[in-house]
Parts: sequence; C-alpha cells; structure tokens
Amino acid sequence: MSTKGKVLIVGSSADTFELADGRREPAGYYLNELAIPGQAIAAAGYEIVLVTPKGDQPVVDQHSVAASHFGGSEQELQKALDFVANYPGMQNPRSIRSVIDEGLGNYVGVFLPGGHPPMIDLMQDSDLGEVLRYFHSNSKPTALLCHGPIAVTAAMPKAKEFRRAMVDGNLQAAKAAAEGWQYAGYRMTIFSDDEEHWVEENMMNGSKVPFYVANALKIAGGSVETKGVFQTNVVEDRELITGQNPPSDHAIADLFVPALDRYQVTVSAI
Repeated sequence: MSTKGKVLIVGSSADTFELADGRREPAGYYLNELAIPGQAIAAAGYEIVLVTPKGDQPVVDQHSVAASHFGGSEQELQKALDFVANYPGMQNPRSIRSVIDEGLGNYVGVFLPGGHPPMIDLMQDSDLGEVLRYFHSNSKPTALLCHGPIAVTAAMPKAKEFRRAMVDGNLQAAKAAAEGWQYAGYRMTIFSDDEEHWVEENMMNGSKVPFYVANALKIAGGSVETKGVFQTNVVEDRELITGQNPPSDHAIADLFVPALDRYQVTVSAI
C-alpha cells in the first residue's frame, strides 16, 4: 500500500527514573501523547516507523492509562490502547541507528511524545542528535510533546555534558555545553516548572525531579513560552513544533500533520 511518506516516532529505552533524592520511580511514555498524534499521522496517510535507542519496545506510564486523558471517554482510551497494541507501525521497534544507516532521506517528519523518559536517555542520545541535526538542516517537521522537547538538547555537540551539568546544578557548565546548539533562539514550549511541581507533590510523594526541563531549555538558549498549569499550548517556529503538556495532544497533531503535508508539497515542487 502506498503512503505519503514515512514518519519517525521516537520512544525511550528507559523505564525507571532516578529522582533528586536518589529514589527510583517507574517511567514511561504518556499513552495519549503517543496515540493521539500517532493516530492522526496514520489517518493522514503517513507510514509510522517506531524507533528507540536500543530498538526495544517503549514502556507506557500506567498513570496515563486512564479515560481522564481522553476527554473522559473509555472508548477513546480503548482506541489508543488498540492502536499501540495492534497498529503495524507500532510493532517491532527499530533502533535509531538502524534508520540512520538506512538513510534519513526516507523520512519526512519526526515525532516524540513525553512522559519523563526523554529526560533520561533521549536528551543525551548521540543517534537522536544526529537525526535532529539532519531534520533541522533539511527543514523537515520535528514535533515534540510535554517532556519530549527536552530531547532537542540531543542535537548539542556536548549533550551528555549538558545533562550532567543540569543534574549537578552547574548552570554555567550547562550554558557552556550548549554552545553551538542548533535550536538556540527558537520559540518553543515544554512541561512547565509549575506543572512539574504538581507532579512532584501529587505523583512522586514530594520527591523532586533532578532538574526542571523548562529551565534547562532556557539555559540552553531556547525562547520558552509556557501557559498555566495543564492549559493547552503549542508553539511552532520554523520546522520545530512543541507542545507543553498532555492536554496539548490534539493541538500538536493539528499542527504537525499539516506541516508534513506542506513539506511534501514543497519537495514535490522542486
């Protein structure tokens, strides 16, 4: 069956999260953040290719397997579960390196959902950094949701050093590690500090995350725009499309799919 093009969906290989006090919490992607845009991408006629750093199946955050993230609809929740469990593009993940070796010219866009895992491995993954630099230099649509936008730091020349500096609270070292970042000056959004504080108090028994992603992007040189706690917010700047939180799932899909279509039109006109 012919498609309009291939779209990468990038998941994490991480399933636990070390908090600031050393306690470890289960971690995974948010179901609605993956399934809502994923279903929209598939419905628009694009082929989905799921990748993770290790080529393993990404883990879902069980907090997200709830009808409350789907407008209170058990039916929509089940559709999301069925999409992840049965849609061909969501099966048999590949490694990020394997698609690089195959050739990134085969892909027209990339999408990355949230949950805490992007803070763990994706933001410092050198293969993802290579993907992001390619998509940036070729102006291909790049969309990231909730905690997902922190993964754009993978495009830094010193991504691992940047994350370590943020965990250590060494902001000067973080700024130094971010020099040469491709997305410096871009308008973007991400899970806000106030939203993270809510998660810490209500879902982490008061434990703190190792750093705050909105602050990290500001230190890196991003122009970060956030709204109130759990208010829908998406920002589009050039090829980069970012969404703030789980309620921004439909809104980011509504920007990303047309961006894919525009890119295809542009390419076909060349």
